[in-house]
Amino acid sequence: MPWYEKEDLEKAREMTAIEYLKQYEPQRLKPCRGLRHEYELIDHDSFKINEITSQWHWKSRDIGGISALNFLVHVNGMSFLDAVGFLLEQNPSYIPPNIQEREMAKKPFALPERAKDVNRIWDYLKHRGISRETFVYCVNQGILYESLPYHNAVFVGRDEKGQARYAFLRGIYDRGKPFKMEQSGSDKAYSFCVPPSGKCCRVAVYEAAIETLAHMTLEGNRTDKYRLSVGGIYAPKDGRRKKEEKPPLALEHFLENHPEVTQIEICTNNDGPGRYACETMKRTYRDRYEILINLPEREGADYADLSKEAWEKKEKNRMERQESLWNENYIYYHHYRQNFMKTRVTGCTQMT
Repeated sequence: MPWYEKEDLEKAREMTAIEYLKQYEPQRLKPCRGLRHEYELIDHDSFKINEITSQWHWKSRDIGGISALNFLVHVNGMSFLDAVGFLLEQNPSYIPPNIQEREMAKKPFALPERAKDVNRIWDYLKHRGISRETFVYCVNQGILYESLPYHNAVFVGRDEKGQARYAFLRGIYDRGKPFKMEQSGSDKAYSFCVPPSGKCCRVAVYEAAIETLAHMTLEGNRTDKYRLSVGGIYAPKDGRRKKEEKPPLALEHFLENHPEVTQIEICTNNDGPGRYACETMKRTYRDRYEILINLPEREGADYADLSKEAWEKKEKNRMERQESLWNENYIYYHHYRQNFMKTRVTGCTQMT
């Protein structure tokens, strides 16, 4: 089995999917009708790729990416090691575009097109245990909506002036690997944040946007604090601490712009990486802020897990009550019908 160094993997990730397709499989590309800079594959019409950003999305599988490596593994079906080996072999003949040209070619940040309603993402989030009150609050705040054409849930991060600066897209289909992607040009300093309904001095910190909504639901839809998703955390695989550990960029930026905040409530996942991130934030901020640890009670869980389980339990109880009521009505109807028929027969006999 081949072994690749970290530098080899970084080199294999240099080529984008659109660069690979144009150079090695151009016959598979077909321009999308009515969509500028968009292509689809002739053998997979639900696969779309942007020729400027190289962002691709395979709707029928609900997966996406940017690099050629991801494309070869998830679309062409190559093993990870074979794909890395192939890209390294091709690399000597591959001349990547000038970095400055690539940066200039990147689209400026823009929110995905908005759907006329939010019905599909509500149906998805409802089944993930998110309450209607929490959902409506976020929609009304302009930080959650449904996109077109793929009907993804879009979690929006805004700056101090209310301008959208960040967006995270989450697919609503859970077949296979779920689609998750940051919008091109997003500024990680302005991650998804649910604002409070009034003045407050606390920020609760989560790893992901859906966990933010889940915990808000579990806390009775409370809007008495900021709820900030940092868009992922860092934890070394070997568990060893680094000499220089930087806290999440989104949290650093948030605290710089909210001097009124004096409390940090850490709500990361109750797993190895989550606990590591919790300790890192605690050590970084404990001299300047009051730290509250509020990880999920069950080891290995996150708040999205707990919220979904609570909803499923509630639905099961509702269905059982509904079935019980149906049975009671059926028994009552059957008993009433028997008595009615008996009375009718008795009346007919007396008349005779």
